Amino acid sequence: QVQLVESGGGLVQAGGSLRLSCAASEHTFDRYAMGWFRQAPGKEREFVVAISKNGGLRLSADSVRGRFTISRDNAKNTAYLQMNSLKPEDTAVYYCAAGSSAADLKMKSEVSYWGQGTHVTVSS
Repeated sequence: QVQLVESGGGLVQAGGSLRLSCAASEHTFDRYAMGWFRQAPGKEREFVVAISKNGGLRLSADSVRGRFTISRDNAKNTAYLQMNSLKPEDTAVYYCAAGSSAADLKMKSEVSYWGQGTHVTVSS
């Protein structure tokens, strides 16, 4: 069982930046692709970004491409989401996710482990 703990959420003005972190409990962190999803009030949870086990492949949703970047540090068992040029429509609870591949992580059904979520609010 892998436990994922997110941190770094908060309130930011439009145009600002935030960096989220996802710390994993397992030393087998590098066996998992990592990703981020988000869920806005009244909406379904949606894919944001994903990164392969060794960091060589990164995938992102059209809505965040060029603004959000996922990275990972396997030595620290941690994944990151750097969010720049934030917009009010980015307001959501952001969830860290682990799965077998970056491509699979584009689908909620393929997520093996979820974090508890961290709130991000972007004011206009």
